[in-house]
Amino acid sequence: MISPPKEYAIFFFRLFIIFQTFLYIYVMQKPTLLLTLIFATNFVFSQGWLPMGGRSKSMANSTVSISDAWAFHHNPGALAEVKKTEVGVSYENRFLLKDLQSQGLVVVQPLKSGVVSFGAQFFGHQLFRTQRIGVGYSLQLSDKFFGGVQLNYQGVQLADNYGRKNGVSAEIGGVAIVNEYWRIGFSIFNINRAKLSSFKEDRFTTLLRFGTAYTVSKKVLVTAELEKNVAFTTRLKMGVEYQLSPTFYLRSGWATSPMELTFGFGKAFNTLKLDVGSAYHQHLGWSPHFSITFSAQ
Repeated sequence: MISPPKEYAIFFFRLFIIFQTFLYIYVMQKPTLLLTLIFATNFVFSQGWLPMGGRSKSMANSTVSISDAWAFHHNPGALAEVKKTEVGVSYENRFLLKDLQSQGLVVVQPLKSGVVSFGAQFFGHQLFRTQRIGVGYSLQLSDKFFGGVQLNYQGVQLADNYGRKNGVSAEIGGVAIVNEYWRIGFSIFNINRAKLSSFKEDRFTTLLRFGTAYTVSKKVLVTAELEKNVAFTTRLKMGVEYQLSPTFYLRSGWATSPMELTFGFGKAFNTLKLDVGSAYHQHLGWSPHFSITFSAQ
């Protein structure tokens, strides 16, 4: 039997994933087939990019303006403000389905001039996997502006004879400090429009994010963001973080297109930080996410 040409891999996979989802829902006797097909494929076809970190998940992933180690997955420009070596790992189980689980890694190392970073992301299960491994460099360009660039080697792997497709994508990002309370951030993922296949100009996800963060008080941070995946509707996302004590944070958020409600908490233990978050969809259920970050003394 002759294997189908590689350029048709994505086409056949789309048919396959719809069929697989139908079977799963039929067995589980879920009455929300159409919603699941629309919502799950939205994330499945975000080839190569997914938000990472429990803090981000808790705040509806409206974190393009936030500077922490997990900015590697959200905005390379924001990493320029990291002052210590940090290493983190994360895990998400979307809708509690083993086929929609993801793992993330970040390593951030400040230098005398700038910050270098390394990270990885893995999504999927046996029948469909995506992976992204990247390196970045971030720098303070002026008193009130930070910028960064990132190169990623990413790929999609399909089951059986459909094979694997890899490519190199580039990302840029920046953060502007308006004043001590207000900051604005942006990022463009896959700015070079790396191709996934030649079939109907299939390309890896290109994502544009523009957002802001405002410190209402010493204990309250509010974020808002617009996210545009070139293949889907623009999403509006908002989040809030409340510092309940010096080492404990409560967080919440919501996002549109599709609608999600999120919440979670963060706890600091000396050099370790634990962040737990979850998103809730009224038909498809929970998507728990947690991360652990180690900071050097």
